[in-house]
Amino acid sequence: MSAEVSPAVTDTTTGLSHAFEPVGWSDMAGWADDRHDLALGAFRRSARHALDRPYRSGSLGISAAAFGRAYRRALDLPDSCGAAAARRFFEVEFRPFLIRAEGFVTGFYEPEVDASAVETRQFRYPLLARPDDLVAVDDENRPAGMDPYLAFGRQEGGRIVEYFDRRAIEGGALAGRGLEIAWLADPVDAFFIHVQGAARLRMEDGRTMRVTYVAKSGQRFTGPGGVLATLGEIPPAEVTMQAIRAWFLANPNRVDEILHQNRSFIFFREAPVVDPTLGPIAAAKVPLTAGRSMAVDRLLHTFGTPFFVGAPTLTAFDGMPFRRLMIAQDTGSAITGPARGDLFAGSGDLAGDIAGVVRHAAAFTVFVPVAQLDGRSR
Repeated sequence: MSAEVSPAVTDTTTGLSHAFEPVGWSDMAGWADDRHDLALGAFRRSARHALDRPYRSGSLGISAAAFGRAYRRALDLPDSCGAAAARRFFEVEFRPFLIRAEGFVTGFYEPEVDASAVETRQFRYPLLARPDDLVAVDDENRPAGMDPYLAFGRQEGGRIVEYFDRRAIEGGALAGRGLEIAWLADPVDAFFIHVQGAARLRMEDGRTMRVTYVAKSGQRFTGPGGVLATLGEIPPAEVTMQAIRAWFLANPNRVDEILHQNRSFIFFREAPVVDPTLGPIAAAKVPLTAGRSMAVDRLLHTFGTPFFVGAPTLTAFDGMPFRRLMIAQDTGSAITGPARGDLFAGSGDLAGDIAGVVRHAAAFTVFVPVAQLDGRSR
């Protein structure tokens, strides 16, 4: 992060980072034409959660406590209030601030794949539950010399050591513990479920099971796209999920070689599919909304915050330049920086087609609650 956007540099009156530059509503191209009611639906889901269990404030200075009035007023609106009323709500309760940093967006989605509850000749690649020997690591229990990035480990010889990585786990380090939630037919499908952090599984018995992230082995994530670009297998400008999958399909004997360079391994838990129109419950503890939920850097930003994202070269969502109001409701280890977002595209193959090609420059305008700016939250 540059000095310009350091969270340590803040306005002493509002507590906001100097990375935020106030702008007017008319300064945001496409604002008047958006479907603000769709974003309001996502915002209301965060409101219901946060009024009971408030989110943590991000270090760029937007106070979680400042959202109280906006949350209550959002929930007082009719369920189908319409785009015009939703727009008025956001313009009354918030003020827009451009983030003065180069912005970039990617996309993510919830895969849907066939699966089996038991291992068979066809279904041989498991999704695993959290093992009972996985220990959370922080500054209080981290042994000297352990990589400060590692958030998980295991006990060995009376001390905490690094947890088994992907190569070790796929080589049988956790075999025989009964951790298998479901079995898949394709190791590449399993890997991309790890990347996305959730999936809907079409079970052989006709059930639909959802799995969502619960923990990870702790090592740094290394994406296969970057590995393949470094090896000269895919030109960097052409790295998309579709291109990566096509390369694996053409080179099945090299799948492990590439995937094992990502040492991080993800563990899952089973979750219900309460509303098939919504995505999985994510880091903000609410279900994601296709085209309206966004993952952000949770250390910098506050969950529940609205962002207006302008990416005029991105047309994958609906054929139009992307200019949408999004709600911060998830995070990810690769999502770092003040103007970095991961856009939730939805569930299934069509959503995957959208998410897989999203790699675009973008402008981020963050919405600050009026209650913070007039001092009522401080």
